[in-house]
Amino acid sequence: MAELAIPVPHRAVERSTGRFWVVPPLLVLGALFFYPLFLIARQALTGGQATVTLSHFAAVLGSPMFRNALFHTITIAVSATAGCLILGFVFSLVIAFIPFPGAKLMSRLIDTSIALPTFLVALSFTFIYGSAGILNESLMHLLHLRLPPIDFLYSQWGVILSEVTVYTPFVMRPLLAAFSQIDPAQIEVASSLGARFWRIVRQIILPAALPALLAGGSLCLLLTVNEFGIVLFIGAKDVITLPLLIYEKAIQEFDYTAACVIAVVNLTLSLGLYALYRLVVAHFGGRRAGLV
Repeated sequence: MAELAIPVPHRAVERSTGRFWVVPPLLVLGALFFYPLFLIARQALTGGQATVTLSHFAAVLGSPMFRNALFHTITIAVSATAGCLILGFVFSLVIAFIPFPGAKLMSRLIDTSIALPTFLVALSFTFIYGSAGILNESLMHLLHLRLPPIDFLYSQWGVILSEVTVYTPFVMRPLLAAFSQIDPAQIEVASSLGARFWRIVRQIILPAALPALLAGGSLCLLLTVNEFGIVLFIGAKDVITLPLLIYEKAIQEFDYTAACVIAVVNLTLSLGLYALYRLVVAHFGGRRAGLV
């Protein structure tokens, strides 16, 4: 008796094949991402011993150095984010609504600057505002000074200014996308009715740009909290952030348990900020936030 061939549905074959191709990326992700995170968490909880304890967290989190680093991290991140929001909004407003030669070129340069390494800005600031930089050398020569008159770079303000310079384009990009969706007829009607420019900005442009501002601000806050290169390169006096403290504990002091504890705290803070960023984007929608 001949056997009957039962055809396999085409969709079932595609589904099983698709599930197979998901496995290799998951294995790579687990090996390169989740397993190192597991090792960090285990070191923070055990200190290399067999038992789990929170004593390492209590010792590190209660230390003045950690509290100082956490304070500087939050202060610098909030200040830099506020600066990015203000400058990003003003610059985007000028590029989008005030015609001038080179506006399109400037918009392209914004996209290019996002790809630059952050330490390049710190390096350029050192050449310009450093103790032996162009500006200080010129002022000392013109005014016959013995000491550099500009001395803000190697302080917390130098770090904030560098981060504002680096991360302002991350606010401008979604803002420019949001401004492009505003109907020009609204602005023309408001202008014809006698509304001044800043009233148009306050009542028409700013409400439309609010989702993009919140999304860009959340992203900047996340990036500035984890900024390492600028703080390390500038070497600001008495300015230690959480990423820099992790580096010092692990590389200079070889205290891997303390470094892992701080890394867990930094990771928790970063995940919370990322959740806030995704919440803002999900609430307003990617298009309204200028992210698509």
